[in-house]
Amino acid sequence: MAKKDITVGPTEDDRWSVKRKWNERASSIHDTQREAINVGKRYAQEEGSDLIIKGEDGRTRSKDSYGNDPNPPKDKEH
Repeated sequence: MAKKDITVGPTEDDRWSVKRKWNERASSIHDTQREAINVGKRYAQEEGSDLIIKGEDGRTRSKDSYGNDPNPPKDKEH
């Protein structure tokens, strides 16, 4: 089974979504980016996935791996 990355990104109504790769609907919606990141991090840790965080402009600003990465990054941003 392919791993489902977790993405935190802005919504059209100025909120923040936590969404699994290939899902059409968000897993959860939050009022702040910090809340969404915390939930996304928990999901990524539980599922051994990557956490991708997008900024207000929708562009990727950060990525952390919580899976079995053979070459993990030396820094842990979140």
